[in-house]
Amino acid sequence: MHSTTVIQLPEKVKYIIDTIMEAGYEAYAVGGCIRDSILGRIPDDWDITTSASPYQVKELFPRTLDTGLKHGTVTVMMDKEGFEVTTYRIDGEYEDSRHPKEVTFTSNLVEDLKRRDFTINAMAYNEKDGLIDVFEGMEDIRRKMIRCVGSPMERFTEDALRMMRAVRFSAQLGYAIEEETAKAISVLAANLKKISAERIQVELVKLVTSPNPDFLRIAYETGITAVILPEFDACMKTEQNNPHHCYSVGEHTLKAMMSVKADKVLRLSLLFHDMGKPQRLTIDEAGISHFYGHPVLSEEMAGKILHRLKFDNDTIYMVKKLVLYHDYETQAMPVKVRRAIMKIGEDVFPLLFDVKRADIEAQSDYKREEKLQKLCAVKAVYEQVLEEKQCVSLKTLAVSGRDLMEQAGMSSGKELGEMLKMLLEVVVEDPSLNKKEVLISKAKEILKNSK
Repeated sequence: MHSTTVIQLPEKVKYIIDTIMEAGYEAYAVGGCIRDSILGRIPDDWDITTSASPYQVKELFPRTLDTGLKHGTVTVMMDKEGFEVTTYRIDGEYEDSRHPKEVTFTSNLVEDLKRRDFTINAMAYNEKDGLIDVFEGMEDIRRKMIRCVGSPMERFTEDALRMMRAVRFSAQLGYAIEEETAKAISVLAANLKKISAERIQVELVKLVTSPNPDFLRIAYETGITAVILPEFDACMKTEQNNPHHCYSVGEHTLKAMMSVKADKVLRLSLLFHDMGKPQRLTIDEAGISHFYGHPVLSEEMAGKILHRLKFDNDTIYMVKKLVLYHDYETQAMPVKVRRAIMKIGEDVFPLLFDVKRADIEAQSDYKREEKLQKLCAVKAVYEQVLEEKQCVSLKTLAVSGRDLMEQAGMSSGKELGEMLKMLLEVVVEDPSLNKKEVLISKAKEILKNSK
């Protein structure tokens, strides 16, 4: 139970633990911070567990916040940093597959560790007693294993979100899920219907931005995606009999996510880029699969799913655009590239290179070199457009609506917007014309001809 492992506690954490212990109570750092320390990672936050009641903790420190008194949690403020200190507790019945109806405080550390989700998260530490590891969390770290504390059926019935957490931890750490734990997920996955979209979103993002986004496959195999992302299941079941592909739509999606850096927008864009394919599948006389029009449908589906999972508008905007244009072809010519940037948007266009490269790398070898060379050529032209600060949007157009009102006699309204767009088209065709006086006279000429 006790181990000789030494963990370097931050000074403030040490001070809180020592202060509580000097007052005659037990106190330990507990949970994820201990797991991360053992793994050589820097913990995001430090949680402390104690035999002292919330009110006893409040008496020991000058500044505390009542963050969750009925669940036994007080936040102790040290300078501007907050540390959650929670009384050892036993959870009562869970009413909504997420929260216990009531909690009972206990003076027994083991009772508190017993209610935690996985063995690797159920270790506690202080400098006096060393590592308290009743459920063999260290052994599971050595075995690279995600295993529930006690009965997996009980742990997942208490809180259904733990099933997603199991897969997410396995993806973040590259660990396998222990057999009984995985079986319990398969049995209880439907309970995820009771979990809020916001919670599901957080876990999904952590999974897809982990070092192993392809572990989404485990979520598929255990029945999790059937509940939270059924559209992905359809991808896993859709083969691509086409020279450009060597995987099913789903496997191609997983490979593509692995081929791009761990950025939320990029990984989500690749998760959704082919989601419309199952519904767009046609097979020609030669038996070749085609997916005509799938980017438009994929964009629509991405929007619906991201709204359903309560993503923020910025993420939805970026992902939808990248999905819509992931197959968009442009030639490596300055005017063509400027037109493409104007159409797609300056904010989105540069990210398309990452999306396209990952998409190509997850396809078959057929014409791969050719596709990558073409992409590099377009990127080189794009870099030249950037370097020369060529105008591709109204932001850098040499005239504004006000200029046109003052110097070309236009009035505000729809026509003014139309005129700015026309002038932008002119400049995109020939960047040397992006000069105020040139564009004002161009505007006057257009007005004269339209009368």
